[in-house]
Amino acid sequence: MSKPANLPQRLEHMLQQAVALQRNGALTEAEELYREILELKPRHLDALQLLGALALQTGRLEEGVAWLKRAVAVNARLAPVHSNLAYALNALQRFEAALASADRALALQPQFADALNNRGNALAGLNRPADALATFDRALTLSPDCAPAWNNRACVLRDLGRAADALASCDRALALEPAYPDAWSNRGNALSDLNKPQEAERCYRRALELAPAFADAWNNLGLTQIDLGQHEAALSSYERVLEVNPDAVETHWNRALCLLQMGDFDAGWRSYEWRWARNRISASRREFAQPLWLGDFSIDGKTILLHAEQGLGDTLQFCRYAALVSKRGAKVVLQVQPELTRLLTTLDGVDQLVEEGGALPHFDCHCPLLSLPLAFGTNLTSIPARTPYLHADSDATRQWRDRIDARMDARMDTSTNRKLKVGLVWAGGNRPHVAELRKNDARRSMTFAHMAPLLDVPNVQFFSLQKGAAAQQRVGTPAEQQVIDYTDALHDFADTAALVANLDLVISVDTSTAHLAGALNRPVWILNRFDTCWRWMLERSDTPWYPSATLFRQPALGDWDSVMHAVRDALAVRSAAHARAA
Repeated sequence: MSKPANLPQRLEHMLQQAVALQRNGALTEAEELYREILELKPRHLDALQLLGALALQTGRLEEGVAWLKRAVAVNARLAPVHSNLAYALNALQRFEAALASADRALALQPQFADALNNRGNALAGLNRPADALATFDRALTLSPDCAPAWNNRACVLRDLGRAADALASCDRALALEPAYPDAWSNRGNALSDLNKPQEAERCYRRALELAPAFADAWNNLGLTQIDLGQHEAALSSYERVLEVNPDAVETHWNRALCLLQMGDFDAGWRSYEWRWARNRISASRREFAQPLWLGDFSIDGKTILLHAEQGLGDTLQFCRYAALVSKRGAKVVLQVQPELTRLLTTLDGVDQLVEEGGALPHFDCHCPLLSLPLAFGTNLTSIPARTPYLHADSDATRQWRDRIDARMDARMDTSTNRKLKVGLVWAGGNRPHVAELRKNDARRSMTFAHMAPLLDVPNVQFFSLQKGAAAQQRVGTPAEQQVIDYTDALHDFADTAALVANLDLVISVDTSTAHLAGALNRPVWILNRFDTCWRWMLERSDTPWYPSATLFRQPALGDWDSVMHAVRDALAVRSAAHARAA
């Protein structure tokens, strides 16, 4: 059957009708017409690219990519098609391919602001925020009224730790488009970074007024409700996300942390397994031919590999489970970070200790350390809380005692042995390359200057246990000579453990040294941020994980002054009691 002689005119008429329908929101009818055109002429370029754009408009990303690729096969020299393809690939998190498509668009049309915007998003997805910012700035030079570029620019400014600039960028977007839900939500994120949760909450609420099913805004609202101490409300917000998208990884993760904070361990440990689907953690997931053990089969007579994950504090907290695993009849191989290897030779239940990166022996099954509470069905009454489960080397402990005594003798301070010996840690590690961790690190840390109220408590000798860049905050201050610093001699946690064993008390922010002191059963006061890590739960001054620990909590987000005044009062009481006993 031959095609009619007037086919080109008919196709053009059909195309004009379809475009008009699409512009007027009659998307189903427009799609039907595009498909009719392609039945008559399968390589009709306009119908292919417009059908691709329509598929993207209706959220069918994979289908949109397929149509746009067919359009490129017909004519690879149309910059808008490559730019739309970059947009779709970004939405599918195929950032390398999206960057390539955006670059092809820009090779054809260098001053194409839309392609620059899509290129910036691809670079942001590839964790190249500085390059992304430069690209968004180029786009805005060409098109200063492009609200999406201002909004996307705000996201990478947050990634670069520039929350105030991110807020200003969101405000530019909203000045151009006041009813822009994404910009309202991102404005809330910037305010959250600036520790302004009430203002952040108002922004998320505005975003949800404009888009009631906006999953990211519900998720972000939940995080801010945590910052406001509204945990039940946060769980409700997370449930709204999961109604829309049951596989929302970040929401499952945030829900897990909230449940654990609230002491709902049964649901919390199960949800915590969603961590392996997160982009930030999935890359470190260990893949073995041997099965994962989660308490679901007998390990009697088997060899099991327990392997560290996440931070040093996590390993110190959860290595305690090795003894429970051993009691199930298994031979335990434990693989941990190099900094912990010497210390963990003292851990019960371990048959073989392996340093990360070292060759592994034969094993029959495996379990990451933070999945062990799930495997054992741990609840508040069954936490394996017997301490100490780690021990300082006795010879090293004696050497540190002699070293401290010799220093005091040299100072001719005959009262020092009667003084309370207190170790100080005022900052956790700094991981600026990960926005989420950078925010937590900033919130859990204080400056050495915040320690000032403690330093005039009588009958106390302070020792620095602070490592890293924050240790330099003490240097050159009037209080420098009040704090003895042996940290240059602390090469791993076995060294730190031997020094801590000679102290009467450790006062530390939420970092690995606090876990070390707790595992050694040494008295430790943990200075805890308001939006507490899940492991310290809520409204407790104690913790079932470490019987020797006392928690001093911020009464409001960022309020270290109240914490330090409470600690000073408690330290004065303890120091006086110690002096009387001496």
